[in-house]
Amino acid sequence: MATTLTLKSGTSWPDTWRRCLAVAPEAFRDDRVLNLWNASWQADGRTLPATSPVDGSPIAGPPRLDGITAHQAVRAGLDQHRAWRHVPIEERRARIAATLDALAEHRELLALLLVWEIGKPWRLARADVDRAVDGVRWYVDGIEPMLAGRAPLEGPVSNIASWNYPMSVLVHALLVQALAGNAVIAKTPTDGGVACLTLACALAAREGVPLTLVSGSGGELSQALVRAPEIGCVSFVGGRDTGAAVATAVADLGKRHVLEQEGLNAWGIWNYSDWDALAAVVPKLFDYGKQRCTAYPRFVVQRTLFDEFLAAYLPAVRTLTLGHPLAVEKCEDPYPRLDFGPVINAAKAKELHDRIAEAIDRGAVALHRGRPADARFLPGQDTSAYVQPVTLLGPPPSSPLHHAEPFGPVDTIVLVDTEAELLAAMNASNGALVATLSTDDRNTYDRLAPQIRAFKVGHGTARSRGDRDELFGGFGASWRGAFVGGELLVRAVTQGPTGERLPGNFPDYWLMP
Repeated sequence: MATTLTLKSGTSWPDTWRRCLAVAPEAFRDDRVLNLWNASWQADGRTLPATSPVDGSPIAGPPRLDGITAHQAVRAGLDQHRAWRHVPIEERRARIAATLDALAEHRELLALLLVWEIGKPWRLARADVDRAVDGVRWYVDGIEPMLAGRAPLEGPVSNIASWNYPMSVLVHALLVQALAGNAVIAKTPTDGGVACLTLACALAAREGVPLTLVSGSGGELSQALVRAPEIGCVSFVGGRDTGAAVATAVADLGKRHVLEQEGLNAWGIWNYSDWDALAAVVPKLFDYGKQRCTAYPRFVVQRTLFDEFLAAYLPAVRTLTLGHPLAVEKCEDPYPRLDFGPVINAAKAKELHDRIAEAIDRGAVALHRGRPADARFLPGQDTSAYVQPVTLLGPPPSSPLHHAEPFGPVDTIVLVDTEAELLAAMNASNGALVATLSTDDRNTYDRLAPQIRAFKVGHGTARSRGDRDELFGGFGASWRGAFVGGELLVRAVTQGPTGERLPGNFPDYWLMP
């Protein structure tokens, strides 16, 4: 008999919101969050309604500013920048270190906000917070040699990032940029994470870190956050369509930029036999429902190995667990251990369902579909943002699933007969961030890997964005501007010697580290 689940004690949205009001009353007011600009919290902007992807219940929405107010915020950010760039590095280190201590103190609340706002399972939500804190500590401990002979930019760094990693990508970037001597400006993602970012920025602002945090539509705020002459650098993480518009703007203006965009990351199988190793990694590739820039949604498999591949893949994918990230059997039980919860919203779930149905209608074969009966839900909860894992063989060229990243729990498999077909299929999206080639022969890997258009290529192992000193970038259309990671992140947001050419993918040159 199925067990009736209940919400873990003390984790409801009202409980979470009350904790935010208690921890940072300057940044939260009754039922709304505030914008942070001109070094103060502002009750401006038009607050839009928002719902949690977890169960469709109401949560805090973004207070969206208009373009005029955003320009005022940017000008105030420039004033902060002109003061902060002269603050000695010892004081900057102390303030960032104090911020990290505060973030660590409120780790559980930040993680709980990530659960409600973007549907992260508890394990992954805490990891997002920990990666931000631990990653920035690495820079705090070693920043001096990275800044030798370098100076802050002429204006603040403007950050526009997607919703999926508010802490380990966006907050991490903000704090390192500030450590390097820049004031920083961030736009909250449209689809989620506003309360988590507000709390994190409130803790940093208390320590005197020069942050601006605003909400609004990308179209309305782009003139201020991308094109304004006060901006010294634009850092963007998101999709190719929006990224292309940002890339055009910064190229026209000759502005420093870091634009991380999506690509179809592929896992190739060629002359391979270690199926136990592959079976062990398959469930991990579904973490957070593949809603991350380094997810692997495409397997490119040698046709003669397809039967052995399926024998390893299908039992592994059938072990996946999903459901409400806070649903437990007894209210005092530990948080459930899930591979993923909902996708970001019901609209995205519908888009994925439609694309799957369209691909099958045009000739793809469904090899696996998760069963709704196996998911962990509360009685009567809204499940409109949940998508069961699906595996499709042979998505047709006319389907978006053939050439674009689904950003959801959907795997596609393409069969190939030659090495040339393998490379063509792995390079289907004109550049990717990561890729992997599983082959028993090291010489084969060494010969084929340089022809795969991904910044990082693993030999039988998954690659990730990385932490601390690991570099990160992209090939082709998956990246524009300066590469980041380790010392390169600091170099991307500081000025070096006259005529310096930063490693990256720029309109007029390409330079690897």
